[in-house]
Amino acid sequence: MKDKQRCPWPANHTLAIEYHDTEWGVPLHDDARHFEFIVLDSFQAGLSWNTILNKRENFRKAFDNFDYSVIADYDEAKIEALMHNEGIIRNRLKILATITNARAFMQVQKEFGSFDRYIWQFTGGKTIDHRITDMKTTPVSTSESDAMSKDLKKRGFKFVGTTICYAYMQAAGMINDHLVSCFRHDISNE
Repeated sequence: MKDKQRCPWPANHTLAIEYHDTEWGVPLHDDARHFEFIVLDSFQAGLSWNTILNKRENFRKAFDNFDYSVIADYDEAKIEALMHNEGIIRNRLKILATITNARAFMQVQKEFGSFDRYIWQFTGGKTIDHRITDMKTTPVSTSESDAMSKDLKKRGFKFVGTTICYAYMQAAGMINDHLVSCFRHDISNE
């Protein structure tokens, strides 16, 4: 994998390289994975992505495999258990937001038939390719992430500011910010 030209952000971090090469920017259409990405991006706020990747499997175990129907019913005992779980980010507001987001996520599914159908409307159902040639020119938000953030907040979601929404859109392949020179740039066309 070292012989391939890729975006510079994974650097030499093994999990980041694997994530970049296999997940980041791949158009996502699975509701369970959408929820996982929302949870991880929400917890990432203020932290490095490598921190989240290093704890991803701990999050998966702690949050019942990111099963939003289970998370929506978490009680105070479960919240306290999560607050004592050293394998995750122990931030009460983010934990509470995950529960709130699970409930809001299911409401969106009920209204639209799937979260996927709802979320892709913000890019017109297509991947937006920014044709990035230098990571310094990668935006941190766009009018699409602004609109997504505003609508998610209106629906009761928490920790979904425009920057978090933009990172989520990159991860879910709604936006292609792989460098044009990266071997994964054409991922949305696969």
